[in-house]
Amino acid sequence: MSTCEVINPATEEVLRTVELLDEAAVDDAVAAAVTAQRQWARLAPADRAGALRAFAATVDAHIAELAALEVANSGHPIGQAEWEAGHVRDVLTYYAASPERLSGKQIPVAGGLDVTFHEPLGVVGVITPWNFPMTIAAWGFAPALAAGNAVLLKPAEWTPLTSIRLGELALESGLPEGLFQVLPGAGPVVGERFVTHPDVRKVVFTGSTRVGTRVMAGAAAQVKRVTLELGGKSANIVFDDCDLERAAATAPYGVFDNAGQDCCARSRILVQRNIYDRFMELLEPAVKGVVVGDPTARDTEMGPLVSKKHWESVSAYVPEDAPVAFRGSAPGGPGYWFAPTVLTPTRADRTVTEEIFGPVVTVLPFEDEADAVALANATSYGLSGSIWTDNVSRALRVSRAVEAGNLSVNSHSSVRYSTPFGGFKQSGLGRELGPDAPLSFTETKNVFIHVGEPTN
Repeated sequence: MSTCEVINPATEEVLRTVELLDEAAVDDAVAAAVTAQRQWARLAPADRAGALRAFAATVDAHIAELAALEVANSGHPIGQAEWEAGHVRDVLTYYAASPERLSGKQIPVAGGLDVTFHEPLGVVGVITPWNFPMTIAAWGFAPALAAGNAVLLKPAEWTPLTSIRLGELALESGLPEGLFQVLPGAGPVVGERFVTHPDVRKVVFTGSTRVGTRVMAGAAAQVKRVTLELGGKSANIVFDDCDLERAAATAPYGVFDNAGQDCCARSRILVQRNIYDRFMELLEPAVKGVVVGDPTARDTEMGPLVSKKHWESVSAYVPEDAPVAFRGSAPGGPGYWFAPTVLTPTRADRTVTEEIFGPVVTVLPFEDEADAVALANATSYGLSGSIWTDNVSRALRVSRAVEAGNLSVNSHSSVRYSTPFGGFKQSGLGRELGPDAPLSFTETKNVFIHVGEPTN
């Protein structure tokens, strides 16, 4: 088997060497998962629910350990990493209620009784990105397990450590061997085998739109189900009737969270022209106030980029002649640091149209509501966004008009485990989270029972 060195992005030190599985190892894991899934699906719903609650409790007992791993492997600030570990626990707890609530329907028909059942798919492959390793993994494996499936999880090569530990904690909590397996490996090997293996009945992929289209095309050969959560180029729309001070103060946190490595990042700030100059005056101190530094420090708000390769990708969007309005600060020395950066380009510039996936934001003026909507929708993506206005009617009009799956009014909140999450256009296919997520890991079976004619 080949190996991969896992690097601490804040220090550039090697944390661990991880073995990458080959195709034969994936096939063995699938075979074990098939057996485990059949036994899991036969358990009483209450017993599956109890097992998921036990898994959640085990995660809860290891919050500090998981957070420390994420700080070291991903460069996430410690406060954020602790929230992420707690989020995994909460997602498991939320979906632990599902096994006993996967109710079918009784449909009125002539001549008999018609009922529906939600049957598990079987084995589900979950492929996660490097930006939020723990949380996005839980969005896939928790509802899939709740619906009666087995799960194979392939973490990103750069950030596998918390996923590997979650796989160990699943076994420690009492989940059956083979039911939830974490398979570190290269995308073209492990991920590709998820797509081609006939016993993997669904693939959940979070990552770039470029790779997502390949997953979708490969799955088509077997009419395999997919959920895709892909790229974003979300807009933060600031109207002249909003609380301008609050809009400017919070704007950096809508895009620089996780160093901008967030598919929901509001990486385009659209500001009504008559308040544009004042907004920029307010934005500058807010950007320069973002605390960038040691991820282990409690006051750190933004850590480093995840890798040298990604640092080079982000840097390419900000050449020496870039239209930089102002920057924040970042440490020097070792680590993949990149200061929060505000650009004022033209509407046609590639920084406005392409996903940078780093702490770089563009600010553009717009004329009126129609212009704001047109500019917000001038992208192939449609994942999230924010709308700042004190006019309720405008908030509703613009929310309905913007082509995005997750919008916030006077805030930058996009993801709650209790509400659905997903994108329009090339931002994805299907929805994760929310009360209906387990249903996306099931097939609906319809059964008609003939009752015959009444006898006297």
